[in-house]
Amino acid sequence: MHEAYEVFHLLNATVQIETIAAYDNNLLLGTRQGHLLMYSLSMANGNQKYELQLLRYCKNFSKKPIQQIEVIPEDNLLLCLTDNVLSTYNMNGVNFPIVKTFEQTKGASLFALDNKSTTLMSGESKSLVRLCVAVRRKLQLYQGINGELKQHLYEFTIPDVPKVMAWGQQYLFVGFKSEYVLYDLSSGNPKELFPTSSSKEPTIAKYSETSFLLGRDQSSVLVEESKDPKDETDPKKKTKDIDIKNTIKWSEAPMAVVWDEPFVLGLLADQVVVQTVEPTLFIQTLPELKQARLMYRCKRGLIFVSSVGQVWCLSSVDVTKQIKQLLKDKQFQIAIDLTSLSECTLEEKKQKIHSIQVLHALELFDMKKYSQSMAEFIKLNTDPADVIKLFPELESKSNGEKVEANKLKGKDLESALNALIEYLVKLRANILKASEKPASSQTDTGNGSQRNVTQQLELIDTTLLKCYLQTNDAFVAPLLRLNNCRLEEAEKTLLHHGKYSELIILYQMKGQHMKALQLLREQSKQPDSSLEGYRGTKNYLQQLGAEHINLIFKFSDWILKEHPEEGLKIFTEDIEVVEKLPRPKILDFLLREHEPLVIPYLEHVIHTWNDTDSLFHDALINRYRDKITSKNTNVTDEEVQHTKSKLLTFLEKSIHYTTERVLLHFPTDSLFEERAIMLGKLGRHEQALAIYILILGDVDRAIRYCENVSRAASHKHQDVYVILMRILMNPDQSSSLNGPLANVPRHPKTSVADLETALNILEKHADKISPLKALSVLPDSVPLSRLKHFLESALDGQLTLKRRMQILKGLLYAEHTQIQELKQFHESKSVIINDYNVCPVCKKRFGNQSAFVRYPNGDIVHYSCKLDK
Repeated sequence: MHEAYEVFHLLNATVQIETIAAYDNNLLLGTRQGHLLMYSLSMANGNQKYELQLLRYCKNFSKKPIQQIEVIPEDNLLLCLTDNVLSTYNMNGVNFPIVKTFEQTKGASLFALDNKSTTLMSGESKSLVRLCVAVRRKLQLYQGINGELKQHLYEFTIPDVPKVMAWGQQYLFVGFKSEYVLYDLSSGNPKELFPTSSSKEPTIAKYSETSFLLGRDQSSVLVEESKDPKDETDPKKKTKDIDIKNTIKWSEAPMAVVWDEPFVLGLLADQVVVQTVEPTLFIQTLPELKQARLMYRCKRGLIFVSSVGQVWCLSSVDVTKQIKQLLKDKQFQIAIDLTSLSECTLEEKKQKIHSIQVLHALELFDMKKYSQSMAEFIKLNTDPADVIKLFPELESKSNGEKVEANKLKGKDLESALNALIEYLVKLRANILKASEKPASSQTDTGNGSQRNVTQQLELIDTTLLKCYLQTNDAFVAPLLRLNNCRLEEAEKTLLHHGKYSELIILYQMKGQHMKALQLLREQSKQPDSSLEGYRGTKNYLQQLGAEHINLIFKFSDWILKEHPEEGLKIFTEDIEVVEKLPRPKILDFLLREHEPLVIPYLEHVIHTWNDTDSLFHDALINRYRDKITSKNTNVTDEEVQHTKSKLLTFLEKSIHYTTERVLLHFPTDSLFEERAIMLGKLGRHEQALAIYILILGDVDRAIRYCENVSRAASHKHQDVYVILMRILMNPDQSSSLNGPLANVPRHPKTSVADLETALNILEKHADKISPLKALSVLPDSVPLSRLKHFLESALDGQLTLKRRMQILKGLLYAEHTQIQELKQFHESKSVIINDYNVCPVCKKRFGNQSAFVRYPNGDIVHYSCKLDK
């Protein structure tokens, strides 16, 4: 059993003790005979025993029994209730001379004193005193400073004579014979609490400034004044005045109760029982206190107990000795309370309390209260490495060593790991929150640990990884994406559990792309792998980005060979990272290693991504050309025709290829229509038309060509029709096919001149053909009647143009006249500036050399002020 107090017998009195009081090491006894005795308590020399030394003995203090005494040490004032009247006495005077008798207290049966001592800046001590005196069925209230007590203007009327009273902060606690009532000090309104003991007198012990232990049968109820503010605006609204916090059980109703932190002492028949409140624990019994009936707390660790004829003191056992025993008994909270009350320095207290709290947390862990244990570690900012050591199954094993000591199993392991997870998650949040604070306000998050934030996060997340793998592996992937786990340890753990998908995430977050891609390649061959065959590699490569382009080429090779269409998506997927890959390098890679995929890649780049780089447009034309002219037997006629169709369309629509460069590489014995399109792009219309007419024999295509040129270029190329007419009428004399096409066979349809087609073109497109140039190419033998429509259309066109020019001339002249008039109007206005004119912006006068600006509304400002204006 823990020993909190020792009992020392002090005195066998020759008088009948009625009441006691004490302060510092002084004891006062008030007797039934009216005597007042004052003793000094001291430790006897040479042994650990207390003894009393009589300081004063006043036999004539009162003619009546002394009912109650209290001391105000700061004012050297004694308050005494005798003969049912309250008086004050001077403690320093011989035989305690009377200071004042409060005649209005005649008939008093009890008083309650509340004395708060404060120290002024000068070092002087000042007492603030509140006093309540029960006079029959009234409560008189007094207050005073430095011993000057003055009565309040009002007093409370009560239903019965009180047995015990105590001052709270907002209330006065009063114990009657049958019930406890508290009185609101501001209004006097009563609030009934609960009945008192049926057989014993009520007891009230002060627990704190706002908390009290109220005796009720065989228990003491801990009540506290409510912290909720009152609603003064709504008197009808009920507010909670008192909170019941705890209940202390006794073997019988105590005669007196005192609170000596952290213990509560109850005076029972012939003994004192010591307990604690939070937690509620029995501590000690102090027996052989025969017929003891009074108990008074002098100061922390010193309580006086008295019977009618004897006096004892209860002295606290040495705190160090108590703490040692409490730790042995695993009563950590009491040990902490005692440590906080010890006389060592504040820093020493902190260290000792922290050590006890750590022991408490470890004990909770040993008791399998894992969540409570981890909550304590969080409060203590314990180094996470020390907490993790409690889980040997999570420690890294080297050389095949197995950790068996203190190893948890089954449900215990699951519960402990879940508690550890909760602890680590909270700890990580605390560390991150602390790291966001300014450097000057940051504190060490590891209780003296020198680890930086990064190292702590690595330890936490690596441990969390191990926990999740044993509890809920759905959390593994999100954890790895935080990128705090230690690579080697996490790698080893994931491999041990066969978590290849998660291992890929680890490699990716740590930048270990080579390892990730090698693992993906290996796992792609496993039929039951979770890495989705080639798709895992494809998806991974698509996320790497341009800085890893060589790695992409290396590991895309096997996919492009085995799954070319899907493999090409590594470079063409609609993903921003993929779009930003260096396209020229990809083109070069495909040309060297995977030539069949060049055309699909270029088509995607140009048609889907709308890339206008001439490099890709030129390359696509060249690939189309090579495929059409290739002698490869694997290419079918249908494929060739489809490619030819795509080439023609692309040559016509694209404006981004380098025509001269592409044209140089085209064959001269085939692909004539393609050549004609490119010649047209270069503006070499005669050669283009010659190909359509003389080689292809396609007059309709030649006419469409002229229409396109005329529509695109308006009046700039009106002579394309003239060129077409000339070729049609003089096929043998055309020099347009000289050079590389000189030896190309002519189309049979062009062996003779085609005057009729030329005249039809002239009639149909008369408005787009120059009359003079057209007539110059026609033979003289053409009847004038065939030219009637053309000449009429040409004359109408010229007349229309003439009228348009005349109208335009008139409009321009009118505009010119208006501008001249406006100029004359503005020039006719004058501006007069004298020495009295002031700039409205800078408020300064205009000088002789000032440059100024005049606004349309007439304001004149300095030139330098115009921007401010």
